[in-house]
Amino acid sequence: MTTPTQQLSDAGVSIWLDDLSRGRLETGTLRKLIEEKNVVGVTTNPSIFHAAITSGTDYDHIIAGKAAEGASVEDTIFEITTTDVADACDLFAPVAAATRGVDGRVSIEVDPRLAWDTAGTIAEAKHLYQRVNKENVHIKIPATLEGLEAITATLAEGISVNVTLIFSLERYRAVINAFQSGLEQAKENGHDLSKIHSVASFFVSRVDSEIDKRLDKIGTDEAKALKGKAGLANARLAYQVYEELFATERWGLLADAGALPQRPLWASTGVKDPAYPDTLYVTEPGGPRRREHHAGEDPGRHLRPRRHHRRHRHWHVPGGERHPGRAGEARHFLQRRRRTP
Repeated sequence: MTTPTQQLSDAGVSIWLDDLSRGRLETGTLRKLIEEKNVVGVTTNPSIFHAAITSGTDYDHIIAGKAAEGASVEDTIFEITTTDVADACDLFAPVAAATRGVDGRVSIEVDPRLAWDTAGTIAEAKHLYQRVNKENVHIKIPATLEGLEAITATLAEGISVNVTLIFSLERYRAVINAFQSGLEQAKENGHDLSKIHSVASFFVSRVDSEIDKRLDKIGTDEAKALKGKAGLANARLAYQVYEELFATERWGLLADAGALPQRPLWASTGVKDPAYPDTLYVTEPGGPRRREHHAGEDPGRHLRPRRHHRRHRHWHVPGGERHPGRAGEARHFLQRRRRTP
C-alpha cells in the first residue's frame, strides 16, 4: 500500500524535516524517517536547537566537557550545533549523491543577532561552512536588506545558501536578484556553478496570521470572508515571480554555464488557526514541486497521517500556481483586500 509520504514523493515533492537533535541522530529516528517517511532533507534554526538542548540530557556530557575546558557559552553552542549538522549531512549524503545535491541538504542558520549586519553575516556564513565542512550543507541567511548583500557574497564564495524569512513579493524579487548576482560573481571567481545550490524560503501561514488579525479588527462580513486566503494568494503570486525571473536572458546565461535555479521552498505551512483544516496549505495551492515539511514542536509525530484527512499534515506547500487562472484569482483577492476599509 502506497503511503501518503510516498505519494508526495512520487508527485515530485521533496519532504524536508524542520527539526534536528542529537537524540534523533543517535536513536536512529532520523534514519527511520528517511527510510520510511521519504524525508530527504533537514532544516534547523536556533529555536530548534534551544529546544533540543534544554529538553533533555543528550548534551549534558558535551556541555560539561566544554565547561571544563573553559569554553564560553557561545563556543559551546557553536560546537553542538555544527557537530549535529555535520553528522546529519553524513546521514543524508547518499540522498545528496543520488539527487546530485538537489536534496539531501541540511541547513544551519547564521546567528539571528547578525540579521542587520552584512559583514558579520558573511563572516559567520564562512565560519559555519568551514566548520561543518560538508558539501551538502546549506547556510541559512535571513532576507533582511542587509542580508541580501551577504547572500550574494556567500554564494560568490561557492557556498550553498538557504534564504529564509521571505514574506513579500518585492523582497522575493530582491532575493532572486541577490542569488543571480552571487552566481555571476561565483562564475567570475572560477567556481563550478553546478555545485552551488540554493532555496528561497517563502513563508505562507504567517501571512494569514497577521492579515486575519487586521480583518477581525475591521469586523465586516466582507472582511471576515477574506480570512485564511492572503497567505495562499501571496504565495501563488510569488511562484509567478519565480517563473518570470528564471525565464530571463540573464538567467539563461547562468543556466548555460551550469547554474541550477534557486528552488522555492514553501515555509510556515502548519495552520495557526485551529478553525482551518490542518491541510489547508497543502491541498489548496498546487504548483511547484519542491516543498519543505514544517511540523512545529513535534515533527516526528506530525509525520503520521491524520485519519480523517487521509493525507499528511503540515507540509511546506507550493505558494505558487502554474495555472494562470489561479494566479488571477490570487491577484483579484489581494485587490479586494486593499479595497476593504
